[in-house]
Amino acid sequence: MVKVKASHILVKKRSEAERILKELQDGADFAELARKYSTCPSSKRGGNLGFFTHGQMVKEFEKAAFSLKKGELSDIVKTEFGFHIIKRTG
Repeated sequence: MVKVKASHILVKKRSEAERILKELQDGADFAELARKYSTCPSSKRGGNLGFFTHGQMVKEFEKAAFSLKKGELSDIVKTEFGFHIIKRTG
């Protein structure tokens, strides 16, 4: 079974996600921004969601996470929870 390890930052507004993504592309620390901005309980762990397999996350999130290579950032992913920026970490 294929597993992915990922972190994410979850916010309510696309405009906020765009600003955070720009900061990340300019070299900001992912975990630091996750702790500062993410509305998900995982923010306390720098956005770390640990390992998960297919079927554990909402479809849009899962599709993005599994398409990334280790160390890559996703574009903004919209789900029923808000707007995510995903980083595959393992």
